[in-house]
Amino acid sequence: MTYIVIFCDIEAEAMHRIGYLVTEGFQLLTLGTQTVFEYANRVSGADFYTLGLFSASGGLVSSSLGFAVATQQLSSAVATDSWIVAGINNPLLTAEDPAITTFLRYEASKARRIVGLCTGGFVLAQAGLLDGRRVTTHWAYTRQLQANYPGVQVEQDRIFVVDGPIWTSAGMTAGFDLALGIVEQDLGAEVARSVAHKLVMHQRRAGGQSQHSEMLELAPKSDRIQNALSYARQHLHKALSVEELAEVAHLSPRQFSRVFSAETGQSPAKAIEQLRLEAARLMIEQSRHSLDVIARESGFRDRRHLREVFIRGFGIPPQAVRRMARNG
Repeated sequence: MTYIVIFCDIEAEAMHRIGYLVTEGFQLLTLGTQTVFEYANRVSGADFYTLGLFSASGGLVSSSLGFAVATQQLSSAVATDSWIVAGINNPLLTAEDPAITTFLRYEASKARRIVGLCTGGFVLAQAGLLDGRRVTTHWAYTRQLQANYPGVQVEQDRIFVVDGPIWTSAGMTAGFDLALGIVEQDLGAEVARSVAHKLVMHQRRAGGQSQHSEMLELAPKSDRIQNALSYARQHLHKALSVEELAEVAHLSPRQFSRVFSAETGQSPAKAIEQLRLEAARLMIEQSRHSLDVIARESGFRDRRHLREVFIRGFGIPPQAVRRMARNG
């Protein structure tokens, strides 16, 4: 393989140490994100990143697939710039490890960043590092994270979230997007783009992008609510009042609002806004339509309204998503 090296002014003292922290049953894919840092070194032409694998006690730690990896003991770690906590398949089945929480609390005051990959965010929450912060995790556990730690602001539909020194990602492959975000912050956008290209990633997704389909997330239990949502998705350019949707569902407006909220966990207005945002995002990424056309087709008043709701929903403006889609 031939590499085009993008030379960066990296001095030896600027090398960045990354420590991966794993626990029993860790999800193996989280270690795959190390490849992002490996290729960042190759692209930049210097060994900027050095990586270490750690656990509370050191020694062999079994992955979710059953085979083990060799780790160093946390107490042996030298000054580390970034700590990345790997997720496990079901964070609700693992008890808090006092040695790990104490270690992370100490490192949080020293390290440049603390990262929770996928359900690794639960470990950060146990250590009290997420209190008052915006975070995300695997979509299957966002509500549980919010319920268990009410002082945390869980953003349920994010690829990854950066709040100061705390970085958290959604499930599985979203960790690669977070790792590329770290590379971009450390070494610049050009290096990050080159790494994404080398890894044959279709697109380097920004943190504000969606984890999943809104229709799948809503998952209504009855056909009548499903029919109303399908109708809404096909008529997003319309105002879509509760009365109109209730008529499709063959319910009174009051019954419809009550049943809708019970089955989806959201109000009709909030769900429709999410469907509009999802439709607008897809058009922004996949079409060349102007933002005026996209706003009209997805049911927003104008492009200014689209921008306002887009930033509130995704954390970035629509122009940024279009730019990254074209550059990805």
